[in-house]
Parts: sequence; structure tokens; C-alpha cells
Amino acid sequence: MSRLVLSALALPAGMSVAAAAAGFQLLCQGVEHPGEKKASKEEEKATMGKSRRPIKPCNLTGWWENDLGSKMQVFEVGKDGTFSGQYHTAVSSTKKPIQPSPVTGSQHLDEDGQCTFGFTVNWKKFSDSTAVFVGQCFNGDDGKEVLHTSWLLREKVDSELDDWKATRTGHNTFTRAG
Repeated sequence: MSRLVLSALALPAGMSVAAAAAGFQLLCQGVEHPGEKKASKEEEKATMGKSRRPIKPCNLTGWWENDLGSKMQVFEVGKDGTFSGQYHTAVSSTKKPIQPSPVTGSQHLDEDGQCTFGFTVNWKKFSDSTAVFVGQCFNGDDGKEVLHTSWLLREKVDSELDDWKATRTGHNTFTRAG
């Protein structure tokens, strides 16, 4: 079995390989490790380069649209990171008319910005299913915020024998809806 080994010097502190490959900066900085030398303010400015701008904290409040055309509105994020909103899905396996569904979530808040989050969508108005999303907000080189999420959707089944087909997984990318 081959292993991919990456040098810690290859990426700026706190940047994942996937984020670096996509040209995104993480909005939360990496955890300091014991024995790791912390860069001075001058060294940080020098490594940012002239084309880099300061990292802008992510604000989940507002409208977002994903790669499938679904839209989500996040109401104000509280001081404790909790939020609510509504989700307007563009896809469904039910025969009933799609309706906006409630969103309840929490966003990680720290000194460096607001980066990871999770939320639940209860499709109770038109389906017997619930979805949970987890993700992270990235700020692209173009200054646009992008949410990368993974989700689990649990659909109600009639018997325990059908449990095997009740949970689906997937990924969605959200951008600010203008």
C-alpha cells in the first residue's frame, strides 16, 4: 500500500491539501503544536504575498445556493454560534409538493473567525426524512465565501428489514446567492 507524505513546509499553517489545491484559505487558523515556532507578524506578512488579502471571517447569515440549485436562508447567527433558517430544496424523491423546511444549526466561533458548522433540516412539511449537514466555510482568492458540506439523509422506512436503504450520504458546495 503506498502512502502520500506531505511536508509541513509545503502548505501555510492551518491549510488543508484540498483547500490549497482549490485555492482557498481556511477561515480558522490551524492549531498550534507543541514545539512549533510561531511566526512573527513580519514573517506572516512576508509569507502572505502581495496578492493575498487578510482573511475575512465567514458570516453564515444570508442566502446560499448549492450545486443542485437548492437554496438556504440562515437567519442571524447568535453570539453562542446557534442559528436557524429555512431550506428550499430543489431535489426530492417524494411525490408531495416541495415546501421550505426549517434549519437549526450551530457554528464554531473563535478568535480567528467562524469556520466549521453543522445544521439539521427537518423535511416534516412534505417528507418523512431528516438531513444533517456538517461543513466548513472557505474564503476563495476572489474573496467569495464557499461552504463545503457533507450530509446524511435519513428517510423513514416501514420495517427494520428496510433499514439498509434508509440512509443516504452526499456532498454539496454552497455559494452566496446574490
